[in-house]
Amino acid sequence: MTVARLHTIDEGPEGAPVLVLGPSLGTDTGLFDAQTDEFDPTHRVIRYDLRGHGSSQVVAGPCTVADLAGDVLALLDSLGVDRFSYAGVSIGGAVGLELALRVPDRVENLAVLASAARFADAESYAERAQQVRAEGVDFLVPSRTGLWFTPEWAAREPDEAERLLAMLRSTPAEGYAACCDAIAAFDVRSRIGEITAPTLVLAGSEDPATTPELMRELAEGIPGARFVVVPGAGHLLNATHPAEVNAALRAHLGD
Repeated sequence: MTVARLHTIDEGPEGAPVLVLGPSLGTDTGLFDAQTDEFDPTHRVIRYDLRGHGSSQVVAGPCTVADLAGDVLALLDSLGVDRFSYAGVSIGGAVGLELALRVPDRVENLAVLASAARFADAESYAERAQQVRAEGVDFLVPSRTGLWFTPEWAAREPDEAERLLAMLRSTPAEGYAACCDAIAAFDVRSRIGEITAPTLVLAGSEDPATTPELMRELAEGIPGARFVVVPGAGHLLNATHPAEVNAALRAHLGD
């Protein structure tokens, strides 16, 4: 297994509880600006770019979510981090599920946002990977409105919508495609009952990709998980509705 070198931003006081933030497909560390502003006074906040995204290393060819989790563990080991809480969006949430299953003794708290144990229409991601390798990522940009965020939110917050879309435009095609391959193959539905970390599952009420119904199923499969729906939010709920998401995370982390 090839371990990718991940770009990371490490902020907050040394010795504070560690909070690791895992981004979604087609985004970068900037997805978590609002969470960093909220938590770095009280936590050591570690943000990272997925392999092939942002400033992280591009590794050619398909990968798995297990590979992405391995990247994160190698990063944390290099930073001297043993135990940590983890919050991830979409594929970043899938990485969190994988980490909670692989190293349960290291994951103190888990928050899964807009994600799934098996993504809906997962097979289509392999087709998307092929198209992205052939055409790049620009064809995806128009469809993010209505998926990442609602049209109404984009009309109210055009600058923020453009900031999020710029992350997608700058994502290397191979990095995006490789992570599509990972989503297509991901399926831990038979294992989520083994997760022991206290878990928060957050859904956006208007998210067509990881619907509240799909995420409720995830929460019901994880022992003791708490399930919260954020009204009016799409897939990137932490960026579009930071007050609600930060409040739920703060309560979950016991702060």
